[in-house]
Amino acid sequence: MTSNLFEPVTLGAVELPHRVLMAPLTRMRATPPGDVPNDLMREYYVQRAGAGLIVSEGTQISTEGKGYMDTPGIYSAEQVEGWRRITDAVHEAGGRIAAQLWHVGRVSHESFHGGELPLSASALPYRNRTTVKGPDGGPLRVSCPTPRAATAADIARTLDDYRRATENAREAGFDLVEIHGAHGYLLHQFLSSVSNHRDDEYGGPVENRARLMLEAVDAVVDAWSADRVGIRISPVGVFNGLEALDDGAADDGLHVAAELGRRDLAFLHLSEPDWAGGPALTDEYRAQLKQAFPGPIVGAGAYTTDKAERLVEAGLIDAVAFGRAYIANPDLDVRIRDGVAYNEPNTATFYGGGAAGYTDYPALV
Repeated sequence: MTSNLFEPVTLGAVELPHRVLMAPLTRMRATPPGDVPNDLMREYYVQRAGAGLIVSEGTQISTEGKGYMDTPGIYSAEQVEGWRRITDAVHEAGGRIAAQLWHVGRVSHESFHGGELPLSASALPYRNRTTVKGPDGGPLRVSCPTPRAATAADIARTLDDYRRATENAREAGFDLVEIHGAHGYLLHQFLSSVSNHRDDEYGGPVENRARLMLEAVDAVVDAWSADRVGIRISPVGVFNGLEALDDGAADDGLHVAAELGRRDLAFLHLSEPDWAGGPALTDEYRAQLKQAFPGPIVGAGAYTTDKAERLVEAGLIDAVAFGRAYIANPDLDVRIRDGVAYNEPNTATFYGGGAAGYTDYPALV
């Protein structure tokens, strides 16, 4: 029986040969100083060019958007040049690649910002950790500080950063951009009533809390076009300090999906909560999301092939993005198609380091 995952699908302006996508994966191997994409990263992405679409690791839109050691940016000329070498090589290998635009907000550390506190929707203490470079040069987990509340000037500057990062992604040769609006990062911090206690036009009812996310989408669309823009959301996600679920999170997600649907974006990337220990989404909720956002939906989060095939067949998603399976299996699409066993990932080498656990996993051929 032929899997429905290997039927072509169109995401906005880009036609994909199949529906097995590579999810964004933080790997912390950019070159410091300057967080520049490098030749090792190029090899890693080229190895995985068989994916229907690669969504790059989170790529900070500014120095202010950084929250983890050695993650790449897309705000400097050197970074754009580094990414261009990667996108050219992926295209030469027959692949397609999107840049994930990332601002971490409060999931950061003052050491990344010259001693200044990271910004967020509100100056609320919360329990979370991020990764800095330790004395031995390796990753070290440290507590995140209480952030400062973003001012009107901070918000305006951040929107300009999204716009500029999109222009840079076009120049760097990406096929699409994906805005990271999930997993407790800046746009999700504004959306969630757990992290947003503002009393201005960005706080209070969901129409206000969703404002920054939608303004960022509009800025990115204005810098390119709607059919080149996707967004990742996790409406009931339990991650990065949003473990205290608020009762309205599911409805907030539907509100956002409907607003995004009016913008005719290339795709909505739905990160489901059970990958991080949250409650599994119901098919009823998926159907409500699909009604709110009539465009292509990419599902992600602890997916099995069977789950992906079932939801594609039901019309609840249009493609599936695999994360950790792509770390250890550069030819994951071939293994799924042919029913071949997977390599097991080495979790000790997920974050930071060199080629070991990054580009040395064997492919079938």
